Parts: sequence; structure tokens; C-alpha cells
Amino acid sequence: MVRQQLSAPLFILKRRARILARDTAIPLNEALDEIARNEGFQRWSLLAAKTARVTSNSHLPLSQNQLEPGDLILVAARPGHGKTTVSLELLLDAASAGRHGVFFTLEYNDAQARDILKAIASRRAQQSVIDQIDIDSSDDISAPYIIEQLSTTPPGTVIVIDYLQLLDQKRTSPDLQTQLQSLKHFATAHAVCLIFISQVHRSFDLPGDDSAPRIPALTDVRLPNPVDLTAVFNKTCFLHNKRAVFSAATNA
Repeated sequence: MVRQQLSAPLFILKRRARILARDTAIPLNEALDEIARNEGFQRWSLLAAKTARVTSNSHLPLSQNQLEPGDLILVAARPGHGKTTVSLELLLDAASAGRHGVFFTLEYNDAQARDILKAIASRRAQQSVIDQIDIDSSDDISAPYIIEQLSTTPPGTVIVIDYLQLLDQKRTSPDLQTQLQSLKHFATAHAVCLIFISQVHRSFDLPGDDSAPRIPALTDVRLPNPVDLTAVFNKTCFLHNKRAVFSAATNA
């Protein structure tokens, strides 16, 4: 029987799966499925889809009509605050408007990503557009790989990249600043829109001034290596505790 609530937030369950995979020398996808079964789900993708349903942010002050050619948009939050769901909602909205969509993910495999998309689409009556969205979960995802895969994509395509920090993990890839500059040039030249899901540094969760609601900013984005985000992203959306703040820069 499926539990009404998970025993821990999704990011904690992912951490448990990584530890299980390391300690038992099994593939991570098998460890994720084992953690999911302990939570009452047949496989991890179903657990992730359930989480997507309960973290929707329908008040997001950004619509697919505001996704313009050449945009690089950062959607950032701490774990469990809806950044993935919001980004995929934008992708589904773009597909519903007749635009091509692509989801590059280093976080999920194809089946998991498809289950999450189906869960969001079902809740929003957008099941008919799922086939308009391509999913790519290759371990080779990086700026050069993305550019190669999108070489023939039509103008107006909306692309979600999950997630920013994972682009910086492979030593064989260019540094993150170089990758982002390459993707910015590509987005402008090919008239596509790139949405990057991003982590926020855990220091944001430290106690602060409770007199005013807090919301992350660019300075709170977790960066393993220095990156000038203001030189790349022309739009940002930060999420926290069911609040969303969208801003458009003029100098990116």
C-alpha cells in the first residue's frame, strides 16, 4: 500500500539511494527502485512522479509566451520547492502552443523522466503533447553534446537542462563558464530558449531574519567553481515555500 506521505524529502531519499548503491555495489537505478519500494512504490519513477504532483507552483509568474528566442533562463530553488516541476510545466505549455520541446537530464533516466512528464501532463490535461517532447538522459550531456544534438532543431524550441551543476562534474568537459557561453551563443544563433534547473546552496536554509519572507537570489546559487551568472542568464525564477520571484535582466 502506498504511504500518504514519504518518510523523508525526495533529496534525502536520493541520498539514501546513493549510499545504498555505494555500500552494496549495485547500480544507482536499482538502489533508487529499492528505496522507492520501501516507500510503497513499485519503482523510483512512480515515486518521483508523485512528488511532481504535490510540488506544483501554478502561481509561477512566467509563461511560455515569455520564453523568447535566445533566452537563457535559470529556475532555482532548494530541494523540494518545485524547480523541476515548474520547468517541466513550462516545457509542456510550450509544447501545447505548438513548439518543439527537449528535456536533457543527468538526474533521471528516460523512463523516470517520462513518468514525471506524464504525471504533470495528466494533472494539467496535457497528455496529448507529451510526444512532442524529446528526452535525452545520456551520460555525455554537456554543452558540446547539447549543441550537437540540437543542430537541426527548429527555431522556437524550448529546452530544459537538468541540472546546471551537473554540467560541471566531468573533468573531460569544458569549465562551466565556457559551456554556458557556448550555449548562450547557440541559443541566440538558433533562436531557441534554454531553461536551466539549478540548485541553491544549503546555506540558504540557515536561520535568518524572520521579519520578512526570504527567497533565494543569484548569490545563493550553488557553484562548485566560480561562474559569472549575470553574464549568461537574462531571466531568472527563484522558488521557495510556494513563492516565486521572476526577473528579467537587460545586460545578460
